[in-house]
Amino acid sequence: MTGGVVLATRELPEPFDTLKPDFEVRVLGYAPSEKELAAEVPGVDALICLVDDPVTADVIQAADRLKIVASYSVGVNQIDRAAAAARSIWVTHTPNVLTDATADLTLGLLLALSRRIVEGDRLVRTGKFAGWAPDLLLGRDLKGKVLGIVGPGRIGRAVARRAKSFGISVIATGRSPRIEGDPDDPPRVSFDELLRRADVVSLHVPLTYETWRLFKAETFAKMKPGSFLINTSRGPVVDEVALVRALDEGPIAGAALDVYENEPAITPALLDDDRVVLMPHAGSATVETRREMARMVVEDVRRVLSGEKPLRPAPVEGGGRR
Repeated sequence: MTGGVVLATRELPEPFDTLKPDFEVRVLGYAPSEKELAAEVPGVDALICLVDDPVTADVIQAADRLKIVASYSVGVNQIDRAAAAARSIWVTHTPNVLTDATADLTLGLLLALSRRIVEGDRLVRTGKFAGWAPDLLLGRDLKGKVLGIVGPGRIGRAVARRAKSFGISVIATGRSPRIEGDPDDPPRVSFDELLRRADVVSLHVPLTYETWRLFKAETFAKMKPGSFLINTSRGPVVDEVALVRALDEGPIAGAALDVYENEPAITPALLDDDRVVLMPHAGSATVETRREMARMVVEDVRRVLSGEKPLRPAPVEGGGRR
């Protein structure tokens, strides 16, 4: 054992086990509260957390030996990065690994919305399928529709590439400049133009002070009548109460969500609406992706506890809001 205590809030896939011969590894095995986590971190050299673990300033202050907080996620909004930086504690994450998995799920949600797949599954399972009928679960063609990507980064471009195979036109808005010569990088338009033109709006932005509740009542009012909203980015980007109102009063015709404003709690009206498809924050949920995420976490923990710099430090700015 090379020394050092590693605390993980939960067990992780296979590569995580490679830490155990060399370090004292403790696993909580539950989702800790802020107070519980603060009580566990004294004497810990490395903390491995999940996307919803509250690594607040108080937790970091309680950690007397902490050198790294390694998040088993891309997003690190659950970590007070400014407080960590003030204590010279590295914060790492797992960027670029879940691009394909999240893009695949986004297209799956789009198909589920446009062809009413969840409704159909429920109809059959509950014994209500009485045979073929001309007006049974009529959906919408995707060919010829316009997909608006809000946040054309790696995931947004991967979604655009997949969408084109269905005959969908793609436009985008966001801070990422267009990569000239890349046929998968959609043309840029203003935010308001995208809302006006898009039959489907798909969100792929990080959670920052600028994107928190970016989709609120005023935003929904600008969207194309009969359009769909898909969110596989961060829950608080969408005001769920305003979304419910937009579904009931227009212009939104349907929504598919993988993330939620107050996760794991979900606005009750969304649960009872057949026009809404819900997934349990599963964008990265493939065996291959989750295993690679664990490998990346383990690699950076080893590097930092061996006196090296991590390979995947998270940006300091933007912390504090979950």
